[in-house]
Amino acid sequence: MINKATEAGFNKMIDGVRLKSLVHGKATHLTEVRFIKGAEVPEHQHPHEQTGYLISGSLRFFGGGEDTVVRPGDCWSFASGVPHGAEALEDSVIIEVFSPIREDYLPEAGER
Repeated sequence: MINKATEAGFNKMIDGVRLKSLVHGKATHLTEVRFIKGAEVPEHQHPHEQTGYLISGSLRFFGGGEDTVVRPGDCWSFASGVPHGAEALEDSVIIEVFSPIREDYLPEAGER
């Protein structure tokens, strides 16, 4: 699967956070997430392993008693079931990989 870059295809996750499903295979799912400064993803957990890379901006990750600020070039990995959340300290862009695929993040069949 090849996906050419375009500004189309972003969906609102929560206020100030938009996600785009870029490509996926049988076991991995690549996404781009854009945050507006001040947006917050509440602490949550899911069965997916989540690995990410901060392209621009600054985020504060929290959850499970930890609090860490990441800057461009920093990366992370949350194991399945680990509580985590994020707050955008600046407008930010991240790339994340999920495994297994996040079915809830896939575009509708007609949009693929």
